[in-house]
Amino acid sequence: MPVPVPRQRAGSAVATGAVTTGPVATGLDPTGPVATGPVATGLDPTGPVATGPHPTGPVAVEPTPESAARPVPGPAAYPEPGPAAPASEPLGGDLTLLVVEDDPTGTFTVPELLGAAGTRVRIRTARNLTEAERLLTDDIHCILVDLALPGSARERAQGDDLAVLRHVLRIAPKHAVLALAADADSDSERAAEAVRVGAQDFLHRDELDGRVLSRAIRYAVERKRADSAQVKLAESRLRAQENARLERGLLPTPLLQGSDLRFAARYRPGRSRALLGGDFYDTVRTPDGTVHAMIGDVCGHGPDEAALGVELRIAWRALTFAGMCGDELLSTLQQVLEHERESDEIFATLCTVDIAPDGRRAGLCLAGHPSPLVVRRGRPAQLLPYESGGPALGLLPSARWPRRQVELGAAWSLMMYTDGLIEGRIAPGGDRLGQDGMVDMVNRQLTAGLGGEALLEAAVAEVREMNGGDLTDDVAVLLLDRDRAHPGG
Repeated sequence: MPVPVPRQRAGSAVATGAVTTGPVATGLDPTGPVATGPVATGLDPTGPVATGPHPTGPVAVEPTPESAARPVPGPAAYPEPGPAAPASEPLGGDLTLLVVEDDPTGTFTVPELLGAAGTRVRIRTARNLTEAERLLTDDIHCILVDLALPGSARERAQGDDLAVLRHVLRIAPKHAVLALAADADSDSERAAEAVRVGAQDFLHRDELDGRVLSRAIRYAVERKRADSAQVKLAESRLRAQENARLERGLLPTPLLQGSDLRFAARYRPGRSRALLGGDFYDTVRTPDGTVHAMIGDVCGHGPDEAALGVELRIAWRALTFAGMCGDELLSTLQQVLEHERESDEIFATLCTVDIAPDGRRAGLCLAGHPSPLVVRRGRPAQLLPYESGGPALGLLPSARWPRRQVELGAAWSLMMYTDGLIEGRIAPGGDRLGQDGMVDMVNRQLTAGLGGEALLEAAVAEVREMNGGDLTDDVAVLLLDRDRAHPGG
């Protein structure tokens, strides 16, 4: 791969099964007075949490202003969720609940509930949707919505019993939402519909106590986190499929109709799970019978380099059909590169070959690129001359690229490649394969009777095996074969 030249989370605390949340002992008699302490538990804070029966009445809570949702000192099993994505953080720490209800008697009148392992659920209350929007900050993990809360006059006229819930889901798409229904006998249908609309769960007011509420909140936050992860996974898969289709469509299709040359190619991008990298190649036959082939490499192997490689390949094909070749074509490609690259440090190497209609000779231009390998009948593989090549595209504004004529003969194979093939190691931590090592490897494979696609597949596989695993750079290899004399040649 060419090198750019510079100019001088913690895991969830909820298992896949049920969440173990010890009962919360509120120490409250539902018929007695409300305790005035910060948290009316009736327990010694240093002692164990009581596990006895729990009151079945509503949770006794004092109405609290927005400032009541304050951190509670004490150890937490995990760090508190970050503010950016409240529904996707671990559940081991303290949570904050926003209650939206207009019960004047104040069902929720304590600032916090004690949960399992000493964790707490802090409570904020809002009497209407306007106040709820004001209190809806990023540190809220769950919202409890009273389905009895009246909606707008228009919503009431339309008979939408879940208008308030829909409004909350719209303004808080990243938060877990619980629906609070009346008693289980009269409101069970609407509660179930609330879950279908988008709430994570529902609770009945007549069955509500501290233990049930604490567990439901943590379940709801975990469900929302899982739902969000599923949505992101589905979106990621869809993007990957779209990118794969796009990249597959950008791979070249050789245009060799009417030519007696055989074409084969292998391409392996260095990016994991990618189809396209910074290497590019193409082969076309022009109306005069000349076969043009090229292979190139944009420095780097990310998606930006892949996009630039596609632009250069398409530009090369258009310029070739317009009748350009040699220095004129490469000078124009350099202008394309200079206009399309994101940084002046980006450059590209290139090798172009134009094979005469009779197939016996070719013109070769090198722009900082490794020279092709040729195999003539009855002779071992060898590199074509490379002494007269020019610099890579994008390095020198007024560079020139001389075109050198080479004789191929009646039957031959021409292999063009990028440096990813020769920069692999011959052993983990050892020397690089290099061009000489590649020539020796190809000669061994030719002696074994390989040719065409089988030769390219074996070459790439052996380079990868010698390297001790996947190659880090993109690899592109193409092979043109002429195994018989051209008619009349």
